[in-house]
Amino acid sequence: MRTILRLSAFALASVLPAVAAPSYVGSAACKTCHSAIYARWQKTPMANVVRDPREHPEAILPDLTKPDPLLTFKKEDIALVYGSLWKQRYFTKVGNDYFPLSGQWDVTHQIWRRYFVADKTDWWVPFYGADNMKRPTGPLCDGCHSVNYNLQTKTVTEWNVGCERCHGPGSDHVAQPTRATIVNPARLDSVAATDTCIQCHSQGQPLQKPIDGVYYDWPVGYQPGKNLRDFWQLEEHKIGETTFTHFADGTAHKNRMQGNDFVQSAMYSHGITCFSCHDVHGTDNRAQLQKPASVMCLQCHGPNSPNGPRATTVEVHTQHKTGSPGNECVNCHMPKIAIQLADVNVRAHTFKFIPPSATTQDKVPNACNTCHTDKTPEWASEALRKWPGRSPWRVE
Repeated sequence: MRTILRLSAFALASVLPAVAAPSYVGSAACKTCHSAIYARWQKTPMANVVRDPREHPEAILPDLTKPDPLLTFKKEDIALVYGSLWKQRYFTKVGNDYFPLSGQWDVTHQIWRRYFVADKTDWWVPFYGADNMKRPTGPLCDGCHSVNYNLQTKTVTEWNVGCERCHGPGSDHVAQPTRATIVNPARLDSVAATDTCIQCHSQGQPLQKPIDGVYYDWPVGYQPGKNLRDFWQLEEHKIGETTFTHFADGTAHKNRMQGNDFVQSAMYSHGITCFSCHDVHGTDNRAQLQKPASVMCLQCHGPNSPNGPRATTVEVHTQHKTGSPGNECVNCHMPKIAIQLADVNVRAHTFKFIPPSATTQDKVPNACNTCHTDKTPEWASEALRKWPGRSPWRVE
C-alpha cells in the first residue's frame, strides 16, 4: 500500500506544474496599495543611502571645486554616492563593478578624510589587494545597500534598502495581495523578526566563504523569514580583550554592530524586536524612532514598573534633573561609544549601564564620563556611591 501511495504521489508531482519562486519587483510596485507608507519611506536614510549623482546632483554634499589634498577625484568620476548622515563615500564604476574612491566626507566636521580599510581590521582584508581599486563594492557593500544583488551579473533590482530587503520578493503579493503572499517581519517570532535587521546591522562572516572564489561581507542567500544563522556568523569575542569590533566587555567598539550588541541584551531575550522602537518606514524622530527617545523608553519602563526603574520618579532613578542630559534614558543605557568616524560615535545597543569601573579596569568608555568629559572615572564612581538607594554590593 505504501509503495502504491509513493508511486501515486510521484505521478501527481510529475504532472503538476512546478511552482515558481516569487521574484523581486521593486519598491515602486508597493506604492499602489501602500502609498502612505511608501511616501514616508522615500524620505528615510534607508531609501537614500545610495544615489546616482547624475539623477540627484544635490546628493554630493561637499563642494568638489574646493581643492584639498584628499580630494583626488572629480565629479565625473563618481558613479554612486553613499551615505549622508555621518560620512559620505564615493564609488566609481569600472566595467560591471563599483569601487570606492580614496576620499570620504566627514559630515559632522565638514572635512575630507582618507578612506581605506587598513590591515588587521575587517576579516576580509587579507583576501583583497591593498588598493581600493582591487576592492569592489559588490561583494563588500552592495548586498546590504541594495535589493537582490545578483552575484553573476553584478546587477540589482534597485539600489537602497527597499521594501523587499525586509519583506522578501514581492511578485506573489503584487499578483495576490494577501498576508499569505508576503513576509511581514512584524508577524514573525522575535528572533526571525530581528534577523531581518541583523542581516545588515551586524559585523560577521558568511558561513560559506568564498563563493566561486569571492569573499562576501554580507549574508549571501538570506531572505526575510529564513534562519539567518544558516547564512551568517556574528563576529566572535573573548571577554577581556579589546578588538577592532568589540570593547573588552563585549560592547560594540565600532559602528554596524547594533545586532551584535542587541542579541546580548535583556530586551532581546524578552522578545523585544528592533521595530518595537524603530519604524524603518519613516518617522519625524531621530533614528526613525516611533516616538522621541525620552518618551519611547518610558512606554515600558515607567517609574515603579516591573521592568524598572524601581523608583518613584525618573529623577529619583537618574539623580539628574528633568530636562538634563543625565535624565535621558539613552544617555546612560545607550551611550555613544561605537566609533562611526574619527570622534563621531553612535549609540551602544546592549542597554546595559556601563559603570565607571569598566573604564578603570578595561578601558571601556562608561556612561557617566561620556557626558562628564571633564571628570575622571574615579570621580564618577565616588559620585555613584553617594546616590541614595545604591547597593554597596553593586559594581561601580
